[in-house]
Amino acid sequence: MNTEKLIKLGRNTALSSFLFGTLIFGLYFFTSSFMMLIVGYGFVAFVGLINIGVLSILLNAANDKINRKKLLGTCGLMLLNIPIMILYCWFAIILLDTMRITFTNCTQTNLTEINIVGCETEHLDKLEIGESKTVWVGITGDCTININYLENGQRKEENVAGYVTSSMGQKMNFKIGVPNEILF
Repeated sequence: MNTEKLIKLGRNTALSSFLFGTLIFGLYFFTSSFMMLIVGYGFVAFVGLINIGVLSILLNAANDKINRKKLLGTCGLMLLNIPIMILYCWFAIILLDTMRITFTNCTQTNLTEINIVGCETEHLDKLEIGESKTVWVGITGDCTININYLENGQRKEENVAGYVTSSMGQKMNFKIGVPNEILF
C-alpha cells in the first residue's frame, strides 16, 4: 500500500474512532442506559484492536525515510484518541456514582428551602410552580434519597429513591407533590 493510502487509512481510523466513541459516550450521558455502557466497553476493546493494527502498519511503513515524518504524524493523530478515551471512561465512572435527578414542582405553590438528603446533601433555594431543576447527588455508599421542602410554611418530605449504592448512578425525573413510582 502506498504512503498516501496509509496516511488516509490512519486518519480515517482516528476520526471514525473519535466520532463513534463520542456518539456512544453522548448517548450514555443523556440516557444513563446500561446497554450504552456495555456497548461503550465493547467498542473500546474492538476499536482498540483495530487501531493497534493500523498503528502497527503505519509504524512498519515509517522505515521509509522519505515519508517518515508524515507517517509518524498520522500515528500521533491516532494516539490522541487515547487521552480522550481515558477522559470519557473517567467521566463515565463519575456518572456511575452520581444520581442526576430532575426535580419538577408539580404543586400549586412555590416551594422553598428544598433539601435533598441521602448519600450527599444538596439544597435548592426555591422552585416555582412548574419549574424544574436538575441536581447531581453523589453516591457515597448504600443510602436512600429523600427530599424535604417548605410548602406554604409547612415542612413536607417525600421519598425519592428507596435504595442506591455505588455504581448505580442514573438519570431520573421526580415530580414533587404528586405520587411517583419509587423504582428502587
